[in-house]
Amino acid sequence: MSTLTFILDELKSVSDPSRLEGMKRYAIGTDKAIGVSLPHIRSIASAARKKIPLEERHLLAQQLWDTEIHETRILASMVDNPKEVTKKQMDQWTRDFYSWDLCDQVCSNLFQKTDFFLEKAFDYSHAKSEFVKRTGFVLMVQYAVHHKKAEDTRCLEFLQRIEEEAWDRRNFVKKATNWCLRQIGKRNKHLHPIAIECAERISKQESASAKWIASDALRELRSEAVIKRLFV
Repeated sequence: MSTLTFILDELKSVSDPSRLEGMKRYAIGTDKAIGVSLPHIRSIASAARKKIPLEERHLLAQQLWDTEIHETRILASMVDNPKEVTKKQMDQWTRDFYSWDLCDQVCSNLFQKTDFFLEKAFDYSHAKSEFVKRTGFVLMVQYAVHHKKAEDTRCLEFLQRIEEEAWDRRNFVKKATNWCLRQIGKRNKHLHPIAIECAERISKQESASAKWIASDALRELRSEAVIKRLFV
């Protein structure tokens, strides 16, 4: 039995089609899903990483992705070797995104571990496609959250892109730009007031999406919990 077949059998053995209705309620695409929970996917991915040599994981990840099954694509991002991911692969996988959770999982599990994810973040943030554009801002979120020791200057560039794209009312874009704005503001006490100033400027834009992005971000950034964590 091939590794791919084994993993597919494992996923199917823990799948539960009744989960699909719950996924729909959270706006998760289910056309190609089989109903496997994220903890189960993580468990199968963890077992695969222990058994499969690093040099074989990249090919397996591509095979998993090519099945087009929602859960195997998430799993692919958990087993792939980021050192072997190419810009072409990132472009191809990003074009395949059709659901926010797939986008976010792949960005967090894999893309943000590549050497060129920031270049792609800026490129994608200019895209016309809703999910490609979301990918750009989600990659910026990954930088703000997971690369704490990296320079803050990049975050200032992110804020500029957020301000420039706050007009976009598409749900998965505006939620990503809002998420990015909030995470930058919570990154440290230096960026906090800068993010608030950015949000205040965005609030003065005419579009409804910009006003929502700003008000929601300001609500959190000015909250007692955030102020206490950063300044007390």
